[in-house]
Amino acid sequence: MQNTVKTLAQLAIGTTAVINGFTDNVLALKMIEMGCIPGEKITLQHVAPLGCPCAFEINGILVSIRKSEAQSVLIN
Repeated sequence: MQNTVKTLAQLAIGTTAVINGFTDNVLALKMIEMGCIPGEKITLQHVAPLGCPCAFEINGILVSIRKSEAQSVLIN
């Protein structure tokens, strides 16, 4: 059985996941400053018509990030 890593970019609208970590250390600092801390629940709320950016809810706050940035956020 193959173990696949999931990222925020793979979430469907309305789906909630738990942040597990980051693949990019520079981007990790930016995400942590916005409240995206490992162990926190995050929900995809909206996706722009062309697929980018995406709006995620974390701790009652909407955070908008690019899809390329969402690909570096690991989730459970």
